[in-house]
Amino acid sequence: MVNRLSLGDSDGDQRQEDESIAKQQSKSGTVRVQYGALPYRRNEAGEVEVLLLTSRTRRRWIIPKGWPIKGLKPAKSAAREAFEEAGVRGVISGKPLGRFTYNKLLDEDGRAVICEVTVFSLTVKRQLKVWPEVEQRETRWVAASEAGALTDEDGLRPILEAFSVKMEAKRKLVPKQRAEEAKVSE
Repeated sequence: MVNRLSLGDSDGDQRQEDESIAKQQSKSGTVRVQYGALPYRRNEAGEVEVLLLTSRTRRRWIIPKGWPIKGLKPAKSAAREAFEEAGVRGVISGKPLGRFTYNKLLDEDGRAVICEVTVFSLTVKRQLKVWPEVEQRETRWVAASEAGALTDEDGLRPILEAFSVKMEAKRKLVPKQRAEEAKVSE
């Protein structure tokens, strides 16, 4: 599995991962592109929760993801997938959290293809009761710190873990900033 995080990778690491993807392409054909959303919210205690959903066939815990949508930028494609697969709407970040690859079984003929998923965070503002794939999937809000342990997509796990660490650091920083601002205004 190739995993590329945008949370502090060096240029050398990225080159190695790009070479790894190129090797995969030459061995098994092309790598297909997908875009994914990591839906999240803060609970009443200020802790970050992420929304996971089940895959349609094997019922594994995953994030919403899918093929590029013609006419939409990558982040907007990811937001559309989050609506269709998980029934959430919100504000999508234009900056990717990271990338991972996985093997996708194609429904029509059973063969597998390698997909590289670019993941964008989605701040959830609204969760619908009815959405296009409500009958095909389960959804579950989980603590961001627990999400990595629930997915069996190896490449996604480090993205979930890094996101959890980043958001926890932000949560701790906000009260500290407010205290400093209060001192300045006194």
